[in-house]
Amino acid sequence: MSGKNGLFLVIMASILAACTTKHNFDTQSIETAVRGVMNDQVKAWNEGNVEAYMNGYYKSDSLRFASGGTITLGWQFVLDRYKKRYSSRALMGQLTFSDLDVTIVSPDAAIAFGKWQLQRENASPGGLFTLLFRKTDQGWRIVHDHTSAAVEE
Repeated sequence: MSGKNGLFLVIMASILAACTTKHNFDTQSIETAVRGVMNDQVKAWNEGNVEAYMNGYYKSDSLRFASGGTITLGWQFVLDRYKKRYSSRALMGQLTFSDLDVTIVSPDAAIAFGKWQLQRENASPGGLFTLLFRKTDQGWRIVHDHTSAAVEE
């Protein structure tokens, strides 16, 4: 019985050590890269350049964008959706992101959560987003975007 208890203690100690081990990758540089992509997106959007804004997304058929009860798959389809929905500078408005929280999941994955807001002449829609970033051959890019709009009261 003491042999089994000893083995149990060794296994538990190994699990505990694995749970408390420091990351062996640079979380700060990953967070800086993710925030850099998002800053570039805001700049491009506010210049009215949807194509440059899309540089933050993984240029792949596997890109997933979920919003308003619909799912759009593929980089080109997401671009087309943006162009249709924001067909003029007035509709685009000025974009800001706030309350940004970046969680590093692994050396090649991060999650960004925050608020978005558009400032237009007569409206200021906004909402929440959750973005899954992956380190790809194109750099850090959004591979999954779930964006919601706040209900206007």
